[in-house]
Amino acid sequence: MKPVKSNKTFSHLKNEAKLARQEVIIEAAERVFAVKPFNKVSIRDIAGEAGISHASIYRYFPDQQSLFVEAFLHGAKEIGITLEGLIENTKTPDIIKISDAYITYLMDNDQYFRMMTHFMLDGSLSAEKIDKLNAAERRIFDQFDRLFQKINKPEPVRLLSHAYFAALNGVLITFRNYPGRTTKAVRQHMLNVARVIAQSFSNTQTK
Repeated sequence: MKPVKSNKTFSHLKNEAKLARQEVIIEAAERVFAVKPFNKVSIRDIAGEAGISHASIYRYFPDQQSLFVEAFLHGAKEIGITLEGLIENTKTPDIIKISDAYITYLMDNDQYFRMMTHFMLDGSLSAEKIDKLNAAERRIFDQFDRLFQKINKPEPVRLLSHAYFAALNGVLITFRNYPGRTTKAVRQHMLNVARVIAQSFSNTQTK
């Protein structure tokens, strides 16, 4: 029996090619963000890393902020997948392991944390970009909701999720550039503080 042939059209192939090129550009942006301060990165830097002209990038992204948002969403998706694996694949999630994973991911991928704080403070984003960022944030909140539901916190748990998210990000904001400490010492200190927060939230009762 002959295999069923694909019903793809040239339009489908053209769209797939465009998406593939967008992916190459986003991955190039992520590599640049990993080695250069976020607010110092230019479209030319990313174009050079991707091996295309800077003008070509605008065929796939209308402006610099659109590209930066899409690069951040890549990182947010990875965080979500990590959290989901720790929360959904066990009957009673370990909140300390989840705190460790969140802090560790954003320490190891500092570009995403810098982008996240930039977008939180940027008042110039369009409504469409804000909606995309809010959707990514809500997916993280949804995972934290599942965490608190699984460890039997009374409903509603959304406020707990917001507070937990803010507390973990506060650790990164406060200590990631801790003066006079080695990188290893800073990392361990942030994990220690995050574990105190995790224990506190484990014992918290909502009203």
